[in-house]
Amino acid sequence: MNDSNGYQQKKSRFDNMLTIYGRKPVLEALQDTSIPIYRVHLANSNKKAPILVKIEALAAQREIVTEHIDKLALSRISRSSKQDQGVAADLALPGYQQLASFLNGYEAESHDRFLAVDNVSNPQNLGMIIRSAAASGIRGLIIPKQGSATLGPLVIKASAGGIFKCPIICCEQLSDAITALQERGVKVATLCAENDGANSGSHQTHLKSVSLQALTQQAPAPTVFVLGNETEGVSSQTQSQADYSVYIPMHNAVESLNVAITAALIAFAPYGEG
Repeated sequence: MNDSNGYQQKKSRFDNMLTIYGRKPVLEALQDTSIPIYRVHLANSNKKAPILVKIEALAAQREIVTEHIDKLALSRISRSSKQDQGVAADLALPGYQQLASFLNGYEAESHDRFLAVDNVSNPQNLGMIIRSAAASGIRGLIIPKQGSATLGPLVIKASAGGIFKCPIICCEQLSDAITALQERGVKVATLCAENDGANSGSHQTHLKSVSLQALTQQAPAPTVFVLGNETEGVSSQTQSQADYSVYIPMHNAVESLNVAITAALIAFAPYGEG
């Protein structure tokens, strides 16, 4: 029993880890004492360099464990052997967890609101979405590994610290998360251009009408709002899984908004008050 509890605690700890790599990104993370770093990994094959000396000195100063491992082992950790430069670091993010861990303890409540990104590959946009999600107090931001920008230095910088406060739910593919949440009674609403919802066959409403009642036409239900990528919008796979489509009324011949702006509007829109 104790072994089982110990395993679960260890698994839970590593589920909340986000690994960054590269000499400059790791150095910058170490210089920012607000970033919680669990461990620093250095390849034994690294040649002496001033930046590596700084990395080890800062890790020691902050009492962060530094391990020296072979290059192959480090590439398994970084998952980017061509770009890690022999350096990686594990960040401990309290709000970051894998989909399975989240679902294990999740009980849907009627006013739950989620955001999800569908192939949002621009790091700047993803970082700003994370910041808005963190500030809004939503239940969670779903980020699939497939198709999304890597949660690395560019995203961290663009989030302006939001990544360390945002409830992020990580999954392999967005379709897996959508299916699992729908099985738990969560509705799925995709963001689309006005009148595009007709192409998906799903019910369409505009943002000003978004409330739990307006979306479900029945008792309030938790909802995940899916944001498409910067050029093509929501994928056909995701659209086929959607219960509803939501559009933002546009004026003055403006066709669309930046995905990060859309995320902020959805995250802070009055919800469940209709």
